[in-house]
Amino acid sequence: MISKFFIERPVLSNVIAMLMILIGAVALLELAIAQYPDVVPPTVQVTTRYPGASAKTVVDTVALPIEQQVNGVEDMLYMQSYSGADGTYTLTVTFKIGTDLNFAQVLVQNRVSSALAQLPQAVQNQGVTVQKRSTSILLFVTLTSRDASYDSLYLSNYATLNLKDELARLPGVGNVTVFGAGQYSMRIWLDPNKLQVRNLVPQDVVQAIQQHLRPGRQSPDAARPGFPIYAQRRRPAR
Repeated sequence: MISKFFIERPVLSNVIAMLMILIGAVALLELAIAQYPDVVPPTVQVTTRYPGASAKTVVDTVALPIEQQVNGVEDMLYMQSYSGADGTYTLTVTFKIGTDLNFAQVLVQNRVSSALAQLPQAVQNQGVTVQKRSTSILLFVTLTSRDASYDSLYLSNYATLNLKDELARLPGVGNVTVFGAGQYSMRIWLDPNKLQVRNLVPQDVVQAIQQHLRPGRQSPDAARPGFPIYAQRRRPAR
C-alpha cells in the first residue's frame, strides 16, 4: 500500500530521496563516528633504568618504592612489572574500560613523582618516563644484514639512532620499541693503590667521568696522565 503511493508519485519520491541524501551528508560532517567500542582496558606504562644494577637490585631499590606509591590509583584494575638484568624496569598499570587515559596518565605521574625521592641517584639522573600505552601492536619491522657483516648489536643501535624517532613522528604512532637493543657501555677498573696514594674514592672517579662526558666540559684530573682509570670499550663488529 505504501509502496504503491510512492510509485504513483515519482516526483515526491525523488524529492524525499534527495532530502535524505542531504541530511546524511550533513550528519557525516558534523556527527562523531566510532567504528568500534572500547573492548581492551587502557594501560599506562612506567619505564626507567638503573645502570649497572642486577634484576634483584632493581626490584629492591626501584620497583618497590614506585609500586608502593602507584598501587591503588583511581580506577586501576591491576599492574604488572618487569625488572631486567640490564637494569631496566617496566611497570604496566591497567585501568577499567572507559577510563580517560589522559587523566589516568596524570594520576600515575603524580604517584611516581612522590616516589622519586626514594629512588637511587643514578635512576633520578636517568629519569622516569610515564606514557600511555596501547596493548595492540600495529607493525613489526625486522632488520637483517645480507652478507652477515653486521651483528644484532649494530643493527639494534642503527634502528635506535636512525629509525626509532622517524617512526615515532608518523601520524597515529604512539610508541616505538626496539627489541633486543643493547646500550653501549664502558666498564672501568680502578687501581686501589693509586686511589689511596691520591686520596681518592670511587665516587670521585664517577664525578670526573660525568664531567668529562658533558659537552664542552672536561675534568682536569681525567686529562692528567696517570689518572687511575682503565677502561675497555665493547664496540659492535663491523
